[in-house]
Amino acid sequence: MPINKTILLLIIYFTINSCTEPYILETNTYEEALVVEATITNELKKQEITLTKTSRFEDKETQIEKGADVFITDNTGTRYDFEEESGRYISTIEFQAIPGKEYRLNINTKDGRTIVSTTETLPAINPMQDVKAAVETKDSLRGVAIRVSSYDPTNTAKYYRYEYEETYKIIAPEWRLKKAITIDGVNGADPTLEIIANDPNTRICYSTKKNTEIILTSTNELSEDRVDFVPRFISDQNYIISHRYSILVKQYVENLPAYTYYKTLKKISGTESVLSPLQPGLVIGNLKSVNNPNDKIIGYFDVASVSSKRIYFNYIDLFPTDPLPPYYTQCDEQVLRFCFGAPECYGNELAYYFALNKMTYSLHEGILYHIYPAPCGDCTTIGSNIKPAFWVD
Repeated sequence: MPINKTILLLIIYFTINSCTEPYILETNTYEEALVVEATITNELKKQEITLTKTSRFEDKETQIEKGADVFITDNTGTRYDFEEESGRYISTIEFQAIPGKEYRLNINTKDGRTIVSTTETLPAINPMQDVKAAVETKDSLRGVAIRVSSYDPTNTAKYYRYEYEETYKIIAPEWRLKKAITIDGVNGADPTLEIIANDPNTRICYSTKKNTEIILTSTNELSEDRVDFVPRFISDQNYIISHRYSILVKQYVENLPAYTYYKTLKKISGTESVLSPLQPGLVIGNLKSVNNPNDKIIGYFDVASVSSKRIYFNYIDLFPTDPLPPYYTQCDEQVLRFCFGAPECYGNELAYYFALNKMTYSLHEGILYHIYPAPCGDCTTIGSNIKPAFWVD
């Protein structure tokens, strides 16, 4: 969960009265706080921790907390060191959280602050049993429910958090064998167009996206610890499932304090607008500053058990008689005249479109050029033509 993206909702509030013109949001007061994203799991791997700083409304990039000394200790005296790498802190060795051990996160910042967490232990281990895609209706909307099931006969897991990463195949519906390129004019002459063979690698692409919302469920009020939950629902009119779709679902078993923290964060950051009547405050986690108790530390040191499963499906498998969903963008054909200096001439515009790949070429009849929005004929404008290593057709 990218906590930094919600920080302004957590520490800044404002009101705007009767605005009828666009309002540029700026920060009138700003107090820097360290933002910690740290979840270690029972997976044997190099664990990752992210340290950033709170941002102003007008900031365009996230500020990374650089040069920190980051390490985790356990109750047996073992120390796990982390090294800074590409804006993250990566453990120098692979390790996994072990049941019964107590773990503490330690951060020494470059400016001399010392931050420590409470000691945390690994919750119950309860792997997902299954992930399925099923055609269902939600709030009168038909679509595909990604449904997760698991069961803990000991009734001790109870608190669950989910993440997913979805990958989908894109096929450009108006891809052509030929494409138009712009040839710049010499010595002030008008540009010309040349028709060449199109790159076949611009027809089929893939796109991968991770969830950004906090997804939680609990079986605490049920008679047994049995999960039957939908972390992802996709409308049958969403273009991402038009061909082949894959989703990797991760299930984290949390302890009650961590679950409560994420639930509070979700409640505060889940409002539709920063102008909501619900004015948030700072969500207190399990991290504190040793040097200065008044320092604001945002985030949570989370120790969780995790399991993951990946599934695939094709649209035709679930909706065999339905037409494909609408494409990413509306592919309306335009016909423009490639000429200059006369009424209804669009030579400069067409030269610009093709030079910067703003439109895609379909065919031409003399000076009449048939074109579509670029994504309709070139999938690389919205995805990557490199097939993911895990992909199975």
